[in-house]
Amino acid sequence: MRKNTHPIISVVGPSTRFLSGISYYTIRLCNALSEKSAVHAVLFRNMLPKRLFPGWKRVGVTTSSVGFSDTIDVAEVLDWYNPFSWATGAQRIRRSDVVILEWWTSSVMHMFLALLLLSGRKARIIIEFHEVVDPLEYAILPLRMYAKVMGRIIRRNASRFIVHSEHDRELIASQYRIDPSRITVIPHGLYDQYPILSKEESKLQLGIGGNFVLLFFGLLRPYKGVSHLIQAFEKLPSYLLEETVLVIAGEAWEDQESLNRIKESPVSDRIILENRYISDEDIPVFFSAADLLVLPYTRASQSGVAHIGIAYGLPILATQVGGLVESLGSYAGTRFVRPGDNDGLADTIKDLILHKSQDRYDPPEEMRWNRIAERYLNEIVNPVQEKI
Repeated sequence: MRKNTHPIISVVGPSTRFLSGISYYTIRLCNALSEKSAVHAVLFRNMLPKRLFPGWKRVGVTTSSVGFSDTIDVAEVLDWYNPFSWATGAQRIRRSDVVILEWWTSSVMHMFLALLLLSGRKARIIIEFHEVVDPLEYAILPLRMYAKVMGRIIRRNASRFIVHSEHDRELIASQYRIDPSRITVIPHGLYDQYPILSKEESKLQLGIGGNFVLLFFGLLRPYKGVSHLIQAFEKLPSYLLEETVLVIAGEAWEDQESLNRIKESPVSDRIILENRYISDEDIPVFFSAADLLVLPYTRASQSGVAHIGIAYGLPILATQVGGLVESLGSYAGTRFVRPGDNDGLADTIKDLILHKSQDRYDPPEEMRWNRIAERYLNEIVNPVQEKI
């Protein structure tokens, strides 16, 4: 590895064809690192057979609100099923000093392994965990076996690991038998690329002008706790329900229970369900209209939705699960309740409606991308150079 020069960093992650929070994280991290280093973005073009993806109809047709800096060498080349594309990706990272692999699903592990083998494995490998275990993958035996075998091989080739909370550090060290001293905690950055609109006009655009707006945003999956939020909402006193609206915005994945509960709810007229993919163009309207963002998860490592809410300065009500307590603990607008405690959730919502202290909170400085890039370079990238 070259000494006393700016390191070349390759970041391997999803492209915007499968637009998600990890796609945005990859873009924002690359842009932040590119201020001080040469950066290559090696992206997945096709991660799965398209029809296996629940949102397959929007693959490749959605637009991103943020793009890569012009200084970044971007290659959208990796296909889940095409070894020739892996060779192309390996060529891209061969001259890199450090390669950061964005890990959120085990289904791409064979591509990671191919990149390492075909590139000659000269670069130091960093794995950044966004998820420890995907519950859907581990529920299917073939996927579970694939994840265990392939994941073990990849982790043996990594020199460092990055997580976004001490909770995940302990969990990953235990789950994958990794020495905790090899795991570095760096906060998750803000998703602050969206404009803040007029609250009143945004509410009118959604047809809920004048109401106090509770917002749940994101994919509806069983562990997101939407059914608990609905039950808690039903417990609010009638005088508050008359002036409050619960907006649930996001595609329903594996969560028919919540959809049924909305239909059968005695306060269904106070619940607005947007069961669809929410485009980047629409996100500012929902978050600008919201008075309170609710994250009633029953399990979580991190939440990209929370980092949109923080960028908007919203009060956030979250459950005490996973890394949320740590990642949101430094944000002054956060209140916590126990997961699955519908009464506690209802009482806290009531208290926040009646005693709203301020409209906007300032985001913690450690969540800003320039600070995150400094942590990466000072604690991960530069120490690696000095050892060579």
